[in-house]
Amino acid sequence: MTTVHPLEGLRVLDLSQGIAGPGCGMLCALWGADVIKVEPPTGDWIRGLGTSRGQLSSSAIPYNTGKRSIAVDLKRKAGVEAVLDLARNVDVVLESFRPGVLDRLGLGFSAIKAINSDVLFASVSGFGQQGPYVDRPCSDTVAQAFSGLMSVNAGRDGIPHKIDTTIIDAITSLYAFQSVSMHAMASRQGDDAARGIHLDLSLAGSAAAVQAPKIVDWSMVGGPGSALNAPAGSYRTQDGWIAITLVKEGHFASMMQALDLEPLIEDERYQSFASRAENIETLRDSIEKRLQQSPTAHWLEHLTARDVLCNAIYDYGDWLNDAQVVDQAFAPPTTVGNDFEVPLPRIPGAPESFDAHVPLVGEHSREILAEAGFAKKTVDALISDGTIVVT
Repeated sequence: MTTVHPLEGLRVLDLSQGIAGPGCGMLCALWGADVIKVEPPTGDWIRGLGTSRGQLSSSAIPYNTGKRSIAVDLKRKAGVEAVLDLARNVDVVLESFRPGVLDRLGLGFSAIKAINSDVLFASVSGFGQQGPYVDRPCSDTVAQAFSGLMSVNAGRDGIPHKIDTTIIDAITSLYAFQSVSMHAMASRQGDDAARGIHLDLSLAGSAAAVQAPKIVDWSMVGGPGSALNAPAGSYRTQDGWIAITLVKEGHFASMMQALDLEPLIEDERYQSFASRAENIETLRDSIEKRLQQSPTAHWLEHLTARDVLCNAIYDYGDWLNDAQVVDQAFAPPTTVGNDFEVPLPRIPGAPESFDAHVPLVGEHSREILAEAGFAKKTVDALISDGTIVVT
């Protein structure tokens, strides 16, 4: 059982909302950091995204486990001052406001560094902290379109499609965590260059980084590259869908043998990945007609027997009930909030002892302020006038 917590003792003030910033904060908590989530009195907007149960939603749960929540009205001077007091004694400040917003509130990098010279200030935005698009709003879908990802995800109808999950947000949270955790570890080891700095992290940059091979390929070719590993793709069977891919040239012959299409192995049009890509329409037509003659289970048996890489195309219910998923506990039943259980996918390699509690809005407001040295009378006054909210 993994019990290591390398970020234990690290204090993170998470001002971010949504997915990319909060996902980074969740990963910090997962590896041992004390993460204080600062959210508005009505809560992080992600609490209403997806299927909701009370203050928790299917989107909020995965990205906010393990944190403590304080709800603060930053439109009030007293709220800003309270957050500044919290920022004096943290190692990391994480935020995802549009560039310039926190500066106007008095909570930007310069203001925080003035009271905490060693702070690691990490900003997660759509397009970065400078440039012609600095004020342009961004979302996962916008990042998919801007980065070229949708252009390589065109269906057979020729229409570019977005990946229907917040994939760029999630990837950005991973890149942000990598940067924050590595800088934090370097600071702990005495590297002054990792202290008192502002990290500029963005959805646009993360979307590009994860597509590096495609971008390099475009540059080398001077345009779109050929289809990768043709005839890899998704195919309809008699009773569903199957995904088939090829890695080596020899896989094509194995695939054709499994499908009883041996004559295509010697066809001059299909002698390499490149030539198959050039003639993909005729090749795909032959494969599709054959696959639709038998059910998915039949083809899985025949293809896997010849070491062809394939799988039935699952929905999430299929995945949750798959024997491998159950055996490996990829998504064990997990109690979140105070009263219900969901199958929550585990972060690979993460500590198994992680507390997956998802805080309610302002659940820890009193506790956090008391730890920061606020007198009970002061806390009561802040709660009474609506600056601080408790659940």
